[in-house]
Amino acid sequence: MSFRSIEQLLRRNSKTKISRNIVDGVHDQKEEQLVQSLRELLLASNQLPDKFDDYYVLLRFLRMRGFNILKAKEMFLNMLKWREDCSVDAIANDFKFEEYDAVKRCYPHGFHGVDRFGRPLYIERVGLVDLSKLVQVTSIDRYVKYHISEQEKTMSLRYPVCSLVAKRHIASTTAIFDVKGLGLNNFSKSAREMFAEIQKIDSNYYPETLNQLYIINAGTGFRALWKVLKAFMEARTLAKVQVLGTNYLNTVLKAVDPSNLPDFLGGTCTCPTGGCLLQDKGPWTDPEMVRASKEAFGKGQKSFNELTATIACESFTGCQEPSAKQVDSTSRKKRTLGMLLKDDQVGIDTGENTLRKQVDEQISDKIRELEHCAAQSKEFRPCRH
Repeated sequence: MSFRSIEQLLRRNSKTKISRNIVDGVHDQKEEQLVQSLRELLLASNQLPDKFDDYYVLLRFLRMRGFNILKAKEMFLNMLKWREDCSVDAIANDFKFEEYDAVKRCYPHGFHGVDRFGRPLYIERVGLVDLSKLVQVTSIDRYVKYHISEQEKTMSLRYPVCSLVAKRHIASTTAIFDVKGLGLNNFSKSAREMFAEIQKIDSNYYPETLNQLYIINAGTGFRALWKVLKAFMEARTLAKVQVLGTNYLNTVLKAVDPSNLPDFLGGTCTCPTGGCLLQDKGPWTDPEMVRASKEAFGKGQKSFNELTATIACESFTGCQEPSAKQVDSTSRKKRTLGMLLKDDQVGIDTGENTLRKQVDEQISDKIRELEHCAAQSKEFRPCRH
């Protein structure tokens, strides 16, 4: 079904505030109107691939361009062109970074758990980077491709799994850069070029995926360098950066639990086998969570709204098993909202109005069931992000 027909179907059957929160998420009305306007503008020129026909994807581009629809459209189209020119899908699927371990040793970085909200936590020990060794074990071009592959993995795996665990929409990362010892003298031309290229990619093609960046252990040398680095960064990105000195821990711990912070940054985690930044630690490494995420989102880019409807009832205390109307008589599996919407498409394709009516009734039953579950749960709060 199209974005519009799904929206209409859900709105027709979601009359209460709780129903809307569970089934459709909590959207700002003005933002929702602008997202729909941008979507219709892209569809009118046949420039919206199914892969990116997503409320939150379009919202990110609108936010990055101050909700100027024409500028957001231009940015979105530039992203599509870049993906085609650079064969980003091929990088995501086929690129092999054989020098991964060697790069990690001279450029300590990696994902390590989540912040208190459930977002992936990314850490770099920039002050320990050995650039002379880095350029010996890899090239700037290959490192940029590796960075792109990691961004794609975050979008397709880390965010969906974190959303599943947190039971809220997760689409941004919290980052910590330890710049102890870094200054103008040891930030070479090749390092500046790599930083500028990665910053351009992140800002232009993966906009609004940074929640907060904490730059810690910033001495006088780095603060001088920071004046130069800021020239490469978007204003919206700069607003999410905090430059902290050596007394950073209290600020960082407000965002990150000590168990997810490595001990060398003042936390309590001491990962074995090579240390914290070699582990890619996070719920996305749990095979069961990865399997559940693939089932929930799948190849069809199932939205987080559908995921919420599927898992919401199971998340509430006192929730009962689904009634017979929500069970597939052939497979005896729970009927999710996504399955019902798929059934609805069959009804449209065959022109069977009776089936359409049955689907509407099933969705209404599901919504009433979710409302009942929500009412029984004292822990229920609408998720806002």
